[in-house]
Amino acid sequence: MAIKASKDLSADTINDPLAQAIAPPPHETLEEREKRLEGEKEAKRVSDVIDEEIDKEKRREKPMKILLLGQSESGKSTTLKNFQLMYEPKAFRQELACWRAIIQLNVVQSFHLIMDAMDQAQRGAAGGEEIDHTTKNFPPLTTEHLRLKQRLLPLLQIEDALIQRLSPVSSKQRALEGPRLSFKEVAVNSSSAWKECFQKLLKNDRDTDKDSVVDWDDPTDPGRVLHACSEDMICLWSDPVIQQLLVKLKLRMQEHTGFFLDALERVTAPRYLPSDDDILRARLKTLGVTEHHFRMRHDAGFGKDWRIYDVGGQRSQVPAWIPYFDHMDAIIFLTPISAFDQVLEEDSKVNRLQDSVHLWKEIISNELLRNTNIILFLNKIDIFQAKLEAGIRFADYVTSYGDRPNDFENTSAYLKKKFASILKSHSKTPRILYCHLTTVTDTKSTGYILTNLHEMLMRQNLVNCNLT
Repeated sequence: MAIKASKDLSADTINDPLAQAIAPPPHETLEEREKRLEGEKEAKRVSDVIDEEIDKEKRREKPMKILLLGQSESGKSTTLKNFQLMYEPKAFRQELACWRAIIQLNVVQSFHLIMDAMDQAQRGAAGGEEIDHTTKNFPPLTTEHLRLKQRLLPLLQIEDALIQRLSPVSSKQRALEGPRLSFKEVAVNSSSAWKECFQKLLKNDRDTDKDSVVDWDDPTDPGRVLHACSEDMICLWSDPVIQQLLVKLKLRMQEHTGFFLDALERVTAPRYLPSDDDILRARLKTLGVTEHHFRMRHDAGFGKDWRIYDVGGQRSQVPAWIPYFDHMDAIIFLTPISAFDQVLEEDSKVNRLQDSVHLWKEIISNELLRNTNIILFLNKIDIFQAKLEAGIRFADYVTSYGDRPNDFENTSAYLKKKFASILKSHSKTPRILYCHLTTVTDTKSTGYILTNLHEMLMRQNLVNCNLT
């Protein structure tokens, strides 16, 4: 028999809607009451959990998002490495073995270019029909040059081994295509987690000791062959005839990221490990979008999360930039001004500086970016200045420069004014131009710029928080 637990509603309760809503059901038994109270208790627990999650979400800081944009070889990946070096140095240096292999690949591919140039000179000397008329003036190669080239052929096998370590997908494709007779830059897909693939090849990927990141006893280590070929590489690179040949073919290898031929004795040493500067100068072409997360040190950013996105700069990848435009705190746009006398690799009719100007117009006129901070890096000023001092005339490639002096001060001022003018005329809203003349392989000056950038974004973030 059920025991009656509740009393009939009083007149006051009937007249009070709130009291009526929370009052127990009429004629409720003790069993029903206990069940009802247990249900109310569980409902309150769930409600409290939801409220707590909502409060956490409100308190949780949104990450600072920065997008790195610019054409291929503009310095985007080097800028990302600078961020890592400044704010995540331990993790940065745990990748020493990966970067050692990349630097070795850079060296080998540099010699692949030299050997291709020697092949072209040989064909020209033999009177090949398919050789351009300009090859008639190639400096003659001697028997000793050809002997050196023959002794360096093992480098091409090392190239395949290094590519296989860094990009198994690329190596499988190359196996299908057969041996590669001429140089072509290797690229890895950012989504392939190439660093993780490489780490699996290490003796102990958990060992963070600097001297243990490489298995020095590995008989298949490419460094062994590089060291054995070191003297021949130095001899060939320093040869005056080879230097004349490279000049004739306009192969200015010193201007490219990944140039280590002036440090061959050091980077081919038996137990070589790259320095921070070496890693910044290393070159590995990536396709797609590279996303890097790190947390600022407490004294430099109050523990705030940062996300840096590095997107591919080839023309075919530009449409992939658009989805990343929304909700960005800042964009760092890099223009390699040293490329004023060069054309795009993918379109020889387009000047590289002209292409950067075109991309700049597209970025600042994009509706999604109307309220985004945009920082302009006029990059590679060291190479730019060296070209001007060597007598290469800026006005020959940028006709609007006119007859102004062909020096760094005037040309750089002209470029800053040019980009500022485009910002003023194409931006959807009035914006301040944050412009820096940079050499992002210079850690000291770039670190200073990135520190100022960090402080600017933190101040802007505080302003936005107060407004909301």
